[in-house]
Amino acid sequence: MNKGFTFKQFHINIGLCGMPVSTDGVLLGAWANIEQSKNILDIGCGTGLLSLMSAQRNENSHVDAVELMPLAAEVALQNFVQSPWKNRLHLIHQDILHYHPAHLYDAIICNPPYFNNGEQSQKGERSIARHTDSLPFDKLLKCCKALMSSKGRASFILPFIEGNQFIEIAKKHSFHLTKLTKIQTTEKKDVSRLLIELSIFPYIYQETTLIIHSKDGYSNDFIQLTRHFYLNMA
Repeated sequence: MNKGFTFKQFHINIGLCGMPVSTDGVLLGAWANIEQSKNILDIGCGTGLLSLMSAQRNENSHVDAVELMPLAAEVALQNFVQSPWKNRLHLIHQDILHYHPAHLYDAIICNPPYFNNGEQSQKGERSIARHTDSLPFDKLLKCCKALMSSKGRASFILPFIEGNQFIEIAKKHSFHLTKLTKIQTTEKKDVSRLLIELSIFPYIYQETTLIIHSKDGYSNDFIQLTRHFYLNMA
C-alpha cells in the first residue's frame, strides 16, 4: 500500500484513491501567486496537495478545496485534519460546476485534467482526474470566471500542447494571460509543461523558463522554488 509522501511541514496520505504526489503539483503549488490572497480555491483538490502548500505559504489565507470523487475527498480531509493548518482548510465534496459560494476568491489553483480523448487505460478516480471528460477546459474556465474576484488570479499547470490550447480558450472567455513559465526537464529538452496564470484584470505580463535538472542534479531555480517543501532541498 502506498504510504504517501512526506514534505517538510506536512504529509500527504494517498489512501485508496490512487493519486500520487507529482512534480507537476509541487511546481504549481510553489509557483502560484497566493501570498496576498485571503480566500483561495483549489478546484479538484485530489488528496489536498495544493491546498496544503497554499496554507503553508500564506498563514493568513483560508483555503476551500472542492473535490468530486468520494475517495479523494475522504483522503484530502484526513490530510487536512492531520496538518498544522486544519482550521484554515475546508473540504467541500461537490461538483465544481454546482458550487455557488457566498464570496469570490482572490486566487484559484487547479491541476486540471488534460487527456482530451483516447482510451482511458487506467481505472477509477485517477483515470477520471486525468481526462477532460470530467471537466472540459471550457467549463473549467467558466467556473473560474464566475468564482474569481475582479483582480483575482487563477493558476494552472498543463502539458505544452494542452496548455497552449487552454490559453486560447481562456482568451475567448476574456481572460488575460498574466504569467507564463515554460518548464523543461533539462536544458536540451523541449518545453514539456506550462505554468499558467490568468486574470480578468490586465496585470503586466511575465514570462520565464524553469529547467528542472542541471548536470549536477536539480537546478538552482528548481531548488529555490521548492526548497520549503521537499525534505532534501536546502
